[in-house]
Amino acid sequence: MRGERTQPEALMETKNRQWLKVPEVAEELNIPRSRAYELVATGDLPAVRIGERSIRVNRKELERFLLEQRRVVGEAAEGVK
Repeated sequence: MRGERTQPEALMETKNRQWLKVPEVAEELNIPRSRAYELVATGDLPAVRIGERSIRVNRKELERFLLEQRRVVGEAAEGVK
């Protein structure tokens, strides 16, 4: 049908956008939406509130968050040896 997107097409569109909704962040990270909202609420994942109900996460901030978390996991893994 015209105008309908398949799931891979919708995912590609999300990957090209600069600002993501929190549920989209959760989907990309493969974590529960509640955990994504928690990361935003604690300030661990920087976000912008638009109005009373809309929250957006910048893709570059998401990438920075992932890089920082990767280092923490690596340090934790070293202590396990």
